Amino acid sequence: MSIELPAGFDVLADDEQLTQQVTESLVAMEEQLLAALSSTDELANSAARYLAEAGGKRIRPLLTILTSLLGDGVDDRVLRAAMVMEMTHLATLYHDDVMDSAPLRRGAPSAHVVWGNSVAILTGDLILARASQLMTELGDDGSRIQAETFERLVMGQLRETVGPREGEDPYDHYLGVIANKTGSLVAAAAQLGAYYGRTDPELSHMLQTYGEAVGIAFQLADDVIDLTADGASSGKAPGTDLREQVPTLPVLLLRRAAQSNDDAARAALALVERDLAGDAELAEAVQAVVAHPVTEEAWEVARSWSQKAKDAISALPESTVKAALLSFADAVVDRDG
Repeated sequence: MSIELPAGFDVLADDEQLTQQVTESLVAMEEQLLAALSSTDELANSAARYLAEAGGKRIRPLLTILTSLLGDGVDDRVLRAAMVMEMTHLATLYHDDVMDSAPLRRGAPSAHVVWGNSVAILTGDLILARASQLMTELGDDGSRIQAETFERLVMGQLRETVGPREGEDPYDHYLGVIANKTGSLVAAAAQLGAYYGRTDPELSHMLQTYGEAVGIAFQLADDVIDLTADGASSGKAPGTDLREQVPTLPVLLLRRAAQSNDDAARAALALVERDLAGDAELAEAVQAVVAHPVTEEAWEVARSWSQKAKDAISALPESTVKAALLSFADAVVDRDG
């Protein structure tokens, strides 16, 4: 099995021994992941392994493995924690695709398209149940971290579904949603690697802070890329979020600008808030938002969270692992898709 490391981790190539250790650990994690998702029940087996077998960047288990190398390194407990982080992530994808009515996931039909909503939701529940069971075998601290993370994932989805409360700033609401939905699991992945790698507790906290900020930066960059990406290379038509009326960062900033008597923002917002079912209308709305300064402002917000991630681990001694973590923080906001 060959492992291709995600963008940002190419600096590991400077240390051949470390790269080998990381890739071998990822291979072992992958084997354990597919085994943990397997079942004697034919339907449960096919559905639970479906998204894992479709691929993925495995960023969360990679972070768990990497941060453990700041301490005693990879052992069976680290691999188990890395696997649980990926299982938790996979489970949320089954649920998210049902809620978003997403037709595709990782280039293949979404699970709910193949088996229906009920099976997809129950498959996500099954994977979470197995992940929780596996985590209990690692002790109370790991189980607590996973349970708290799962709670934040659910609360993030709930708050996104119901929208801002009366009087709540939509911008603050959205940052809270992505901190819970995206940041929390990346934070747990980095924290658990440090914890089971037996690093200093202070270091574990630093990496938790790093992980949350990286997760937020990643999602904020996704918001902008939805508008600016080349559809031919990314495989996703620009403005998908606009068409689906998802209140992402550029639109939130556009609304704020419009409320401040910015005529250009008001004109762009009028294009955004009309029916965007037609491709011509969507393209015009995308062009209007991209041309407004809020798009660059959104990039700056994403970069500020990337910088917060780097600042969180500034006190770490210099090492290849630190260099990789810093490089990854840059890479999440320096990409086309």
